[in-house]
Amino acid sequence: MSKTGINLQDLRLVVGGKLRLKIQQAEFDSEMPTMILGPNGAGKSLLLRVLHGLTLPQGGRISFPANLGQQHHQAMVFQRPVLLRRSVMENVAFALRARGTDRNQSRDIAGHWLERAGLGDLADAPARRLSGGEQQRLAMVRALACDPKLIFLDEPCANLDPRASVQIEHLIKSAVASGVKVIMVTHDQAQARRLGGEFILMHQGQIVAQALRERFFRPTWHPLVDAFLAGEPLLAQAQDQI
Repeated sequence: MSKTGINLQDLRLVVGGKLRLKIQQAEFDSEMPTMILGPNGAGKSLLLRVLHGLTLPQGGRISFPANLGQQHHQAMVFQRPVLLRRSVMENVAFALRARGTDRNQSRDIAGHWLERAGLGDLADAPARRLSGGEQQRLAMVRALACDPKLIFLDEPCANLDPRASVQIEHLIKSAVASGVKVIMVTHDQAQARRLGGEFILMHQGQIVAQALRERFFRPTWHPLVDAFLAGEPLLAQAQDQI
């Protein structure tokens, strides 16, 4: 792992009177892509929101390396794309102008990214009339066009067909190759293997296992990982595995 990672200390989040996140200590690599896995309700999406500053925890501390910690160095793409009531082009150009890019340059950059995502022919179309896969690609390129150093992805391929998922994965791999740090939630184990370098398993709001690819998918190294990868329910034994 990198010498300076993303550090979490004594992180606690209470929602609706229930403790949803409890992470005593964890460190994420600052370079290789991190995949967050776990059953429904494990706290995966909540953790992304806390890391990105969209949800404030009741306690704890998150420390980022200097090149990743500034809000303008980060971006997030949600499971359901949040698009403006504007054209495809303007969804990207508006985000760039909000970062201080002038109007002409913002349209040039937006056009470049739309072509990369195979959306160039749809530049003038209303963004909200795109197909689900096209909307997710637009959300991805809108984030990447702003040149983030760290991007949070919350199940970006959920409910997409295989072809659309491949297109999203291609954008993710290109981002990683260009030096963008990716922290991604996915339920797709095969996708996690294709994209990840570091793997996190969450259960009951806790990080119960963490390892690089070779160890994480090696049989018998961790009982909860074995159970999860086999599709078995994770019982209330997580507390004993921390």
